[in-house]
Amino acid sequence: MKLILASASPRRKELLAKIGLPFDIIPAKGEETITKESPAEVVMELSRQKAQEIAEQQAGECIIIGADTIVAKGETIMGKPKDEEDAYRMLAGISDDCHQVYTGVTIIRTGKQAKSTTFAEKTDVYLYPLSETEIKAYIASGDPMDKAGAYGIQGDFAIHVKGIEGDYYNVVGLPIGRVYQELKKLM
Repeated sequence: MKLILASASPRRKELLAKIGLPFDIIPAKGEETITKESPAEVVMELSRQKAQEIAEQQAGECIIIGADTIVAKGETIMGKPKDEEDAYRMLAGISDDCHQVYTGVTIIRTGKQAKSTTFAEKTDVYLYPLSETEIKAYIASGDPMDKAGAYGIQGDFAIHVKGIEGDYYNVVGLPIGRVYQELKKLM
């Protein structure tokens, strides 16, 4: 059965490849509409929108995976930074503290046996204190500009991570273990 990832994220592509099944990439391009408030509900809503957009374009049976990741401190959601000043504000705000990373995933099976599931995974991330010099050097690398919360745990920012509680791959952008388990139920 055809498997489609509704995301252009290179990190999600890399993680989904770990399942060992061939898949196509068809990024969702629709306007994201947020009507929810809690971080878990927001990522589930956005993942559902992405998966449904691609599902509506398909003929025949296939499975579509849509995902969205956000960083939150409490109920305050931090998306991708708008500019370097925004990245600085985010990184300073999560320095020497705990924050949460939420990834919402929607998996839709189209065709005769159509069904779907949507879930959110949450991982707590603890950071060491970040100095102004460290934050500015990280921003200068350009790495934080395309990432929710202004950092990527899998890259150079790893030196600032004190620990995590939950799924590491969720922080990278796709809780691949849970995705695999849900895929088995839908196939």
